[in-house]
Amino acid sequence: MRCVAVGLGDIGREIARLAADHPALELAGAVDLDPSRVGADLGEVLGRERMGIEVRDSLAAVLDDVRPEIVLHATGSFLEKVAPQMRECLERGVSIVSTCEELSYPFYRHPKLALELHDLGVRHGAFVLGAGVNPGFVMDKLVATLISACTRVDRVRAVRVLDPMTRRRSFQVKVGVGLSREEFDARAAGGEMGHVGLAESAHLLADVIGVPTTRDTRESFEPRIARVAQDAGELRIAPGHVLGVAQSVAIEERGRERIRLEVEMYVGAASPGDTVYVEGSPSLEMAVPGGVPGDEATAAVTLNCALRARELAPGLRTVLDVPLRFDKGARPLSYN
Repeated sequence: MRCVAVGLGDIGREIARLAADHPALELAGAVDLDPSRVGADLGEVLGRERMGIEVRDSLAAVLDDVRPEIVLHATGSFLEKVAPQMRECLERGVSIVSTCEELSYPFYRHPKLALELHDLGVRHGAFVLGAGVNPGFVMDKLVATLISACTRVDRVRAVRVLDPMTRRRSFQVKVGVGLSREEFDARAAGGEMGHVGLAESAHLLADVIGVPTTRDTRESFEPRIARVAQDAGELRIAPGHVLGVAQSVAIEERGRERIRLEVEMYVGAASPGDTVYVEGSPSLEMAVPGGVPGDEATAAVTLNCALRARELAPGLRTVLDVPLRFDKGARPLSYN
């Protein structure tokens, strides 16, 4: 299956490496807007031997020249900003698996745009899918799979705790590590801080358990502040400066909380991990000590979704539409 990598940041490069190594995929093109990458050989950008693929800055030109079946997309978190790239692909009948967080479940935040992309995909025989770890897996598909063992679900709570010093530098910047409170507040006001996609995961789960669309949604976002000086790698965080953030989304039905998702991302986080609590029949609890690795697993989820491309119907799809099989060759034994 011929594919093109669009966006060669930290996550995009990891996705491209996995695609280049997978026997079911032919990585045939690459697009990025960073001047330091444009014109370079993709292999060199990936830290490998030359591949004979030039990184270009025109998505349309690469799509027309390469004619891929699918695009592996990792350029941005906000759907309205990346939608023009989606349109360029779908109009050519090229499917997309994207790490865009708002694309993971866009029906509530961007209903008109979601319908537009769906109709465009159906018209041209291509699908568009938002995938990743969070959103995409830890707080949505994994939870949805767990609650399939319940006959009744009263409330779901999922908590993800991580130390940003175990992640890439761009992630540390996103959660404000080392900033003064004033700098943090200014960037947060411009929408530059924190995790994107928590509300998308919450609405997906609310739909899975049948919360009416008249639901109430509450979101909170606060910095974690250092009380004493603290070392973070080569950085020393002064008292009163930012260690990271704590975010939550709660969905209520007639004053009753049905979904609560919490993400804590700060330096020195105690007991990093992913935990899910399901109140119902039966009540369930699941924990992943240390948590699902964000960067590596995001690339893996994206690739595994791309490998399902020929099994997905045209239009806007979500991770709930993707079969659970690990790889194209995986076929559990059956008499059917």
